[in-house]
Amino acid sequence: MKKMDIGISDANRKEVAHGLSKLLADTYTLYLKTHNFHWNVEGPMFQTLHVMFMGQYTEMWNALDIIAERIRALGHYAPGTYSEFIKLSSIKESKAVPKANKMIEELIEGNEAVIKTARSIFDSAEKAKDQTTMDVLTQRLDIHEKTAWMLRSLLK
Repeated sequence: MKKMDIGISDANRKEVAHGLSKLLADTYTLYLKTHNFHWNVEGPMFQTLHVMFMGQYTEMWNALDIIAERIRALGHYAPGTYSEFIKLSSIKESKAVPKANKMIEELIEGNEAVIKTARSIFDSAEKAKDQTTMDVLTQRLDIHEKTAWMLRSLLK
């Protein structure tokens, strides 16, 4: 097999791919949590939250492919099992079905975790002159910062 030569060193590609693997794990974990809350939300805000959560988990579902394919384009395998995601993710699963306000709080925390993970990859991507990854990160930051703001506004 021909050695990869895309203008990014093997070491830099490995570092960026590892960061993206953490982002993929965080995104998948938050996707699953959001979907779970969509199914199980109750109370006076049911309709609003049910629809909002569906929009959020659908957007993340589509983003998973973008992140995983970027890892592959860098020449590495994307994690794709629950056991890998558990090891890599900074987001913890909910142990029970929380009340609606607690769901919102957990999703704010989850979106903020994804934001921090995405930000943590920028230095590696910039050092590698990997504009494509930086573009993916910028898009993810925009979405998750906006989502966190919208969720926070529900608790006012």
